[in-house]
Amino acid sequence: MALVTTTEMFKKAYEGGYAIGAFNVNNMEIVQGITEAAGELRAPLILQVSKGARAYANHTYLVKLVEAALAETNDLPIALHLDHGDSFELCKDCIDGGFTSVMIDMSSKPFDENIEVTKKVVEYAHDKGVVVEAELGTLAGIEDEVQVSAEDSSYTRPEDVEEFVDRTGCDSLAIAIGTSHGAYKFKPGTKPQLRFDILEEVEKRLPNFPIVLHGASSVPQEFVEKINKYGGNMPGAIGVPEDQLRKAASMAVCKINIDSDLRLAMTASIREHFVNNPADFDPRQYLKPARAAIKAMVAHKITDVLGCENAC
Repeated sequence: MALVTTTEMFKKAYEGGYAIGAFNVNNMEIVQGITEAAGELRAPLILQVSKGARAYANHTYLVKLVEAALAETNDLPIALHLDHGDSFELCKDCIDGGFTSVMIDMSSKPFDENIEVTKKVVEYAHDKGVVVEAELGTLAGIEDEVQVSAEDSSYTRPEDVEEFVDRTGCDSLAIAIGTSHGAYKFKPGTKPQLRFDILEEVEKRLPNFPIVLHGASSVPQEFVEKINKYGGNMPGAIGVPEDQLRKAASMAVCKINIDSDLRLAMTASIREHFVNNPADFDPRQYLKPARAAIKAMVAHKITDVLGCENAC
């Protein structure tokens, strides 16, 4: 089975009241852990690659890893997506290089400039049979090369979404309702709360249109505690409560991005392994349990947060 676009995935997700997991990939073990979990649960999947991941692992290596995983997952629908493309040129390179979906993120630019660049990407992508995600509103936090201060972040304005989608022709829209990039999303002692009022208003204005949540890792405290126990230093790492993500998935949100939780699961496992097995130096010895930790975490997300098990 070939890589697919997200069009049919999102249609089924919207109608079924669940979301598709969009998991960032950087190396073989991460790809394997994610796809093994999704394959066993028969859950559609988006594997996404950031600009930073392409710089780290090389575009061709990542595409071939995803193609290898596709061959092992028994016809599981998998889309290969560019996460946070910051230019037309980057999006074009990924479209020409085998991606089936791209995100153009001009959310930090003025409204009309965002529309102009997004429309250019959409026209090129659609001509190649590729779908496009755009963004309105700006998330705070840090992820790879995306760095936005809390002062510069902004919620999506529902009154802008219809014009934006009409003028750009984008296929899905990432909105800002209180999620944040990275592992330090909220101040300790505060109660994280997503702006469901904004999501509800966007849903009214864009009926049946797929909405995306970025910065949606939950930062499970068992990973943070394990990292700190075995020599790490991550005080105050807090994520988005999973029950709020499940609620968003039951509404118009069809795609939920998860990156930090993958890193935390992998790092916690590796730190624990080195402390308990100080003589080990073969990467297979510590990457095998790290891969298993990613698989278990992804299975939990698919079943308990996204609600998309057995959706294929």
